[in-house]
Amino acid sequence: MPPAAPVRKTGGRIALIVTLVVLLVLCPCLGLAGWAVWKIADASDVAPRPSSSAPVVPPALPSDAPPSAAPTPDQEFARGDCVVNEGTEDNAELRKVPCGPNTYQVLLRIPATTDGDRCETLAPQATANYVHDNSVDLFDYVLCLKKR
Repeated sequence: MPPAAPVRKTGGRIALIVTLVVLLVLCPCLGLAGWAVWKIADASDVAPRPSSSAPVVPPALPSDAPPSAAPTPDQEFARGDCVVNEGTEDNAELRKVPCGPNTYQVLLRIPATTDGDRCETLAPQATANYVHDNSVDLFDYVLCLKKR
């Protein structure tokens, strides 16, 4: 009797081909989804990207607005707040005030960053920015401001 021909095992090859096709389809989809989440997070106030740059602050301006309570170190500034600079350009001390002439309105607060240039893309109508640089990077933030 002649020897039997070897049996071809195609199951392993088919599984490998199916796995490769699934990976080639799945990886770009996951990459695209990750990129979309990153872009959305980058443009929102919730999920910032840390970076560093030299601070740019509005100049000290006189204000006709009535004084409010003295600022605290933990004073939070949010979108829509109006502020005045009671310090200098190099050492700004912002204080919340009622909105009026010669005040700056907060257009956007970008947490966990010191990159004031982000205001140019995220809030193009901003005329100034304030960079708060904390020793803990998580507490850094940038305020995109518009002069009223």
